Amino acid sequence: MIIKKIFLAAGIFTSLLYAQNQEIRQAIKTNGQIIYFDKVNNVSTIGEVFSKGKIFGRIRNNNFYFAYKQQDNTHQNQVISGIGGSLVYRSARYKGFDTNIAFYYTKAFFNKDDIYALFKAGKDTFSRFEYANNGSTHLSVLGQANIGYTYSQTNLRIGRQLVETFYTKSNDTKMIPNTFDGAVLTTRELPKTAITFAYLTKQKLRDHKKSHALFMVGDTLSAGDVQKPQWSENDDSAMLKGLTYTKLRQANKPTDAPLIILDIQNKSIQNLKLNFSSYIVPQLLSQVMTEANYKISIDNFSITPGVRYIHQFDNGAGAIAGASLTPLLNGSDAYKDPSSLKSDMIAARLVARFSDYKLNLAYTNILNKADLVTPWRGFPTTGYTRSMGIKNWKANTKSYRIELVKGANQKGIYTKPFLQTSILYIDGDRKKTPLAQSYLYYAGLVQNLPSLPNLQYRMRLGYRDFRGNSSDVSDYIDARFELNYLF
Repeated sequence: MIIKKIFLAAGIFTSLLYAQNQEIRQAIKTNGQIIYFDKVNNVSTIGEVFSKGKIFGRIRNNNFYFAYKQQDNTHQNQVISGIGGSLVYRSARYKGFDTNIAFYYTKAFFNKDDIYALFKAGKDTFSRFEYANNGSTHLSVLGQANIGYTYSQTNLRIGRQLVETFYTKSNDTKMIPNTFDGAVLTTRELPKTAITFAYLTKQKLRDHKKSHALFMVGDTLSAGDVQKPQWSENDDSAMLKGLTYTKLRQANKPTDAPLIILDIQNKSIQNLKLNFSSYIVPQLLSQVMTEANYKISIDNFSITPGVRYIHQFDNGAGAIAGASLTPLLNGSDAYKDPSSLKSDMIAARLVARFSDYKLNLAYTNILNKADLVTPWRGFPTTGYTRSMGIKNWKANTKSYRIELVKGANQKGIYTKPFLQTSILYIDGDRKKTPLAQSYLYYAGLVQNLPSLPNLQYRMRLGYRDFRGNSSDVSDYIDARFELNYLF
């Protein structure tokens, strides 16, 4: 039955393409970010702000197959499909002011006999919290609603919006993006320097209907008499699970603490790119990241060595929730100081480019202190050893990856296929995680149909191979297929 529904969803998707428009107004980068080629107009009267605004549409279908070599009560095979889309309205700009509004919708198809609490990659095709409490398999949300002001090369945007920094991402790889409520200031006034400052008050994860706290886990005291209250607030995989509403109240800490972000990229020195990013959750936790990449070019060939360092400051969260992302391990002898979140990460990579090929050799090491906490869809190992949903920011985890990419570009239009393959080895600490030593073999393909460039398909396939008895989970396959039509 679920297979029939997937084909039905694909059929509906295909039938909607009859009104295809060959004009390319927008495109999708491989990381899910949208690029707009049809730019916002500047107008001379207030009346033209909305009349000369533009609507951008998207129809999408996402399918997930997750299968274990051996199933058990807590690890079961899954087939999930989602169909939906979005409408984004971007107004014209009058004396520097403009507004954005975006609606998103998704409908999930899966076997109702499956244990939905065990869903993996496909869980973001609907809201598990809404399904647990009212049986809904669809989700419609107001994903963006903001007003912006632009002067010269500076923009201030207030309201619900996509926020792309090192620590915060839209991460729009499922059906609905990750969005934030707050104020974001971006500027390029300084030569060869991009600065982003964000003050965020709420977050809406991809499978949530309503905005929720940025750094708090829901419980019965905050959510009331509902099913699965832990899904009512920030339930991201990188969230500090022990930081519940009740524990924060008991510790006299804020349950609605803001997230403050500072992001800087600088290219003042030729061939050298410097990155700095930091976040602060007042009275609880903070991090800083510094990174340097230096490009050495020889004809059509280049080599870019890069290094990244992250330091995590504990401002009180560790005493409440412990050093581990997973509360079950708190207080054990797995962590040298189980009540401190102070930690560090060091990373290095070597990127070689020739023609349209890229080879990336990378290493990351989360020191044997505490887990890194970044629950806003920005991952500390991205660009180094982050592959297909692998969470390798547990303490005392070393990761090694070799990645080969062909066909990358900055336009997001891949009429020639984009191919990405990688082998990732994770050397984890068996005391800290049930998923310790393993390999992940990954291959991904993205292409816009040459005859219909507004239609893009994405195929992703990962196989995780656990070594010996280093894991409580058997090997698994993670397969995904996505269709996107933009208009």
